[in-house]
Amino acid sequence: MMTDSHAPSQAIVIGAGLGGLASAMRLGAKGYAVTVIDKLDRVGGRGSSITQGGHRFDLGPTIVTVPQGLRDLWAACGRDFDRDVTLKPMKPFYEIRWPDGSSFRLHADKSATEAEVEALSPDDLPGFRKFLSDAEDRYWFGYEDLGRRPMNELWELVKVLPRFVWLRADRSVYAHAARRVRDPRLRFALSFHPLFIGGDPFRVTSMYILVSHLESAFGVHYAMGGVQAIAEAMANVIRDQGGQLKMSTEVDEILVEKGRAAGVRLVGGTQIKADVTISNADAGHTYTRLLRNRSRKRWTDAKVKRQRWSMGLFVWYFGTRGTAKMWSDVGHHTIVVGPRYREHIKDIFIRGKLADDMSLYVHRPSVTDPSVAPDGDDTFYVLSPVPHLGFDNGVDWAVEEDPYRQKMLAMLEERLLPGLSDRVTESLVFTPETFRDRYLSPLGSGFSIEPRILQSAYFRPHNVSEELPGLYLAGAGTHPGAGVPGVIGTAEVMGQLVPDAPRPMAPPLPMAAE
Repeated sequence: MMTDSHAPSQAIVIGAGLGGLASAMRLGAKGYAVTVIDKLDRVGGRGSSITQGGHRFDLGPTIVTVPQGLRDLWAACGRDFDRDVTLKPMKPFYEIRWPDGSSFRLHADKSATEAEVEALSPDDLPGFRKFLSDAEDRYWFGYEDLGRRPMNELWELVKVLPRFVWLRADRSVYAHAARRVRDPRLRFALSFHPLFIGGDPFRVTSMYILVSHLESAFGVHYAMGGVQAIAEAMANVIRDQGGQLKMSTEVDEILVEKGRAAGVRLVGGTQIKADVTISNADAGHTYTRLLRNRSRKRWTDAKVKRQRWSMGLFVWYFGTRGTAKMWSDVGHHTIVVGPRYREHIKDIFIRGKLADDMSLYVHRPSVTDPSVAPDGDDTFYVLSPVPHLGFDNGVDWAVEEDPYRQKMLAMLEERLLPGLSDRVTESLVFTPETFRDRYLSPLGSGFSIEPRILQSAYFRPHNVSEELPGLYLAGAGTHPGAGVPGVIGTAEVMGQLVPDAPRPMAPPLPMAAE
């Protein structure tokens, strides 16, 4: 592309989700003049929030499990994360409740967690310890090694295949848990984590048991102000670097000049040129929509369609009046388990069936962060995994939305929050159709491409596009994958692939506080 030889090198980031914001920060640190573009009215993408009737509803991720990833990102920009964001450790991390009345709490204190295991199934304590050891082995290989470097070359995959075989990456997360413990409740407790990155626990590679080590080693934290506060702090760093954010602005197409990415065309026709383009839009959307007019060799429309996509999400956000001192046994994070596990997962991922039963993740941030609700009230977020929109027998959410919410309400009243019906004030529902329309997520999937073994690492859309020089990818649909640590990691990997700005911006003036 033609540029002023004296002007700073320009970079465009499509999408102001956490992966896009992290990418913009790293590009700013490399000397680029960065422009971030997003169709929403505020930063954060799926990690943004909506305020309604005095309640702040954090829409997407609710926890931080690897604060060091964020601290490393800030440090790369010459900043201190802990000066910009306050993290509060969760005590306990979360509670799981089963239909038989039993429960399990995961604690930062190892002995306290082991006491919980012994209360459920004393004979399984040695296997539980062995599982955590297995998780640590996979952490060092899968997270600190593979997850922090590019995997866009076939040779990179070939080199690590023996280690994959040794760690039995062909075995599923659930199968690995079942080899270590016998109690079905503990098997659930050790295997449900893939659902938080869009994976079927019975089919996702056992490499993902590393999440259990992330919890035990780094803890589970809540960002005061929600993940929205992290996103806004990221945006402030970008502005301080000299970058800009264009919100309520949608990208229609990636421009191509002389066989390279050359910027973007916005909906409405305006063109913005750039030396480097990063797409934090879903990888499927990037290839099938933003590059729709370019011939593609690998990520054709047919190839994208053949991918197995993560499940959809039904999320009910609601406020309650006068409940701050009610339900004292309900903490910040609770998982309310339904009567089925394996068959329910099949309904979601294989059959595409909206089941009558459900398992729920309940987020009650008001017990930690008073800013989310009016004084004396509560703010809740309740999530149920559901099928995505790609099944032939797809769910008609225009018909099913309210009946499903009523089933959710009944389960919450019976199992967790008695008297809830009389206390609900504000209410907001997201279905897979919301994810499709609001986040441009293919099939309304909650976490992009499902992280199965042949859809991970080298097999995932690469951080440097195979289709177009000058185009790079970040976000849940690329390597290393979904979840807050994952999408922050995609920016770290992308940053290793993008060269430093040939014409760097002048460094910003130091802030007064410094």
